[in-house]
Amino acid sequence: MSKHNVSRRQFLNYTLTGVGGFMAAGMLMPMVRFAIDPVLSADKGGDYIATKQKVSELTTEPTRVDFSFKQVDGWYESEETNTAWVYKTDDGNIVALSPICKHLGCTVAWNTDKSNPNQFFCPCHYGRYTKDGMNVKGTPPVSPLDVYGTKEKDGILYLGQLKPHGEA
Repeated sequence: MSKHNVSRRQFLNYTLTGVGGFMAAGMLMPMVRFAIDPVLSADKGGDYIATKQKVSELTTEPTRVDFSFKQVDGWYESEETNTAWVYKTDDGNIVALSPICKHLGCTVAWNTDKSNPNQFFCPCHYGRYTKDGMNVKGTPPVSPLDVYGTKEKDGILYLGQLKPHGEA
């Protein structure tokens, strides 16, 4: 027998402390995982999304291009559809503009205002943008349309992250 005897009170104290520690760890681990998991997950924000648009079919006239991608929100995965206005410049560069007006978030369309041809027009508050996405002074939009990053792969147009007009 050992020289050091453990009293009944010490035994219960050790046992309850151990069981309480396991219970606390069992409750805290999911919370810690929930807080740390987004930091450890891979960022997919830099990926380009394939569209059905062939680059060879693009002209200097803006064309509406719809594209879809999978969006994951927690455990819910959904298919999202977005739109871009895409055209080629005279020097062959591809420009992809967001259709979302910078005034109140309405959708702009190309060449729909008969009194102002060859401009993007927002029907909500009569906002106008030039072909390159710059806002027309004296109209409600306070900044230019956002621009998508573009890439060509195997003759297909790929669209990247949306950026403010000056950063693209």
